[in-house]
Amino acid sequence: MASRQPGTSAHTAFTHLPVVDVSGLFSPERETREATARQLGKGAEEAGFLYITGHGVPLARIERLLNRTREYFAQPLDEKMRHYIGRSTNHSGYVPEGEEQFDSGTIDHKEAYDIGFDFLSEEGRRPMLGPNQWADLPGFREDIKAYYDAVLALSQQLFRGFALALGLPEDAFTKHVTTPPSQLRLIHYPFNPDAADRPGIGAHTDYECFTILLPTAPGLEVLNGAGEWIDVPLMKDAFVINIGDMLEVLSNGLFVATSHRVRKVAEERYSFPLFCACDYDTVIAPVPVLLSETNPARYEPIVCGEHLYAQTVQTFGYLKRRLEAGELALPDGAKALSSFGHQAAGKAVTA
Repeated sequence: MASRQPGTSAHTAFTHLPVVDVSGLFSPERETREATARQLGKGAEEAGFLYITGHGVPLARIERLLNRTREYFAQPLDEKMRHYIGRSTNHSGYVPEGEEQFDSGTIDHKEAYDIGFDFLSEEGRRPMLGPNQWADLPGFREDIKAYYDAVLALSQQLFRGFALALGLPEDAFTKHVTTPPSQLRLIHYPFNPDAADRPGIGAHTDYECFTILLPTAPGLEVLNGAGEWIDVPLMKDAFVINIGDMLEVLSNGLFVATSHRVRKVAEERYSFPLFCACDYDTVIAPVPVLLSETNPARYEPIVCGEHLYAQTVQTFGYLKRRLEAGELALPDGAKALSSFGHQAAGKAVTA
């Protein structure tokens, strides 16, 4: 899989996303897992975005997630603001409209509730790793955590699949995924008939290794290799997977973080991305066995959690204000937003 020459990209002018049945990753037969991993890697290399089916996440957990999310966002704003994300210690809680901005002066027309790995130990806490701030709505914590746990378990299978796709040992990545700052977002795009031509989320790449996305309505667009925005329609019983910054680095650019945005908010929409990361202190660098004289390292090492934290500080209003006030500092060597993928390559992107 890792044979492409450095400095080139296999991203094509795709017009639709590939579909991969990942049930084979759960097989006891290595040959079956490897065959599935090859399809997974092909989609990651050629598009950076794909659908997966056969994922094994129970429909009942998804339905409870949807019900609790609808109940939560139907509350008055004052009630939701009781769990404002700025009151948390691990970047969890309610995100009001306008709190998050990817581009200067651009407002993302959405609200969200962010949940991370519920790290309860006093030792080992980090800016993005600690105990969650949970809303006290009946059943909220139980049903949201049940979904989080199910999709986090799926992410372990995908980490193994991506490792096999790169010709690595199956546990090459999972041994660095024990208490990761992997974040689940419950995102609500309110219905607004005047918002059809306004951005819901501006163009960006995801910071982590990959994202497991469950959307409930159209609106997602991805940037193909020709610089064209392609719609991502809903697919029944499927998740959308996209490559993030850190897997781009680990694969030395074989897999590229693909820019995407939510452009069309013509109806009420919910979206549930789980951003899958390695453990906070993991040093992310091109995997040595993928390198050679003709394929040298194209990226400097970065610390997983520090990269995630730096990107988050530059995106969220409450953290920007603390940065400006000198209450916190960016990690040494922090990268600017959009440092990977098509945007980093200098392609023009409009929101």
